[in-house]
Amino acid sequence: MSWTSTMSSGYSSLEEDSEEYFFTARTSLFKKPSVKPTNLKDVEKEKELRTHLTYEEIRHKVEQYNTESRDHFKMTLNTNGTYTGFIKVQLDLRRPITVKGGRPGGVKGQEAFYLPRGSINTLHISSTNTVRQVIEALLRKFTVADNPAKFALFKRFSREDQVYTCKLSEEEHPLFLRLVAGPSTDVVSFVLKEQQTGEVLWDAFSIPELQNFLRFLDKEEQDQICSITRRYSTYREKLEEAMRATGGPG
Repeated sequence: MSWTSTMSSGYSSLEEDSEEYFFTARTSLFKKPSVKPTNLKDVEKEKELRTHLTYEEIRHKVEQYNTESRDHFKMTLNTNGTYTGFIKVQLDLRRPITVKGGRPGGVKGQEAFYLPRGSINTLHISSTNTVRQVIEALLRKFTVADNPAKFALFKRFSREDQVYTCKLSEEEHPLFLRLVAGPSTDVVSFVLKEQQTGEVLWDAFSIPELQNFLRFLDKEEQDQICSITRRYSTYREKLEEAMRATGGPG
């Protein structure tokens, strides 16, 4: 099964000190640029930007950010030095996700779906919210039952006409990175992906989830077998036709 692209408009709100999360989705598509892996030198350079700012520096950057912003997604500075704003997160999930849902008779169940790759969701968050909280908010928005540890948030950024990606640690603050980079998603953007294969915590998967993966793999295998069989059958027919046309055995 695949997730349809009809998602509700709006945005998701994630506030610290709140026990509830209110979610709607704002989705769109954009062309995925070519991405090169980040080397260690680039990662170290990026770490230099992840520092704390004074209240005046934050105030100045918030004002500058709102001036440069071309949409209504502005940032708001609070008197205690924290600030709220919006980040856009692109979904780039290759594996199916397990979604909570209801079945006839009021029985709760779970279904596996492929989310549309490239869709973008806008979250309203605080400067105190961490990467882990952002991941959890995205999963709640889609009522995803999978363990948040299976996913990672990446920062995509440009440098010298090249595009790189860098995995963010769970304790980093995405809104701070958004503030420092400015409102342009061409400079910095966020992408939700699965953990790399070697980093996947397979123990976090339930038996039904693993069974769903096996079903998808079996289907993909059968599709590939059928495709290859059809292709070689077509080649064989054309060769036999050519041989008959030249009077050869066939």
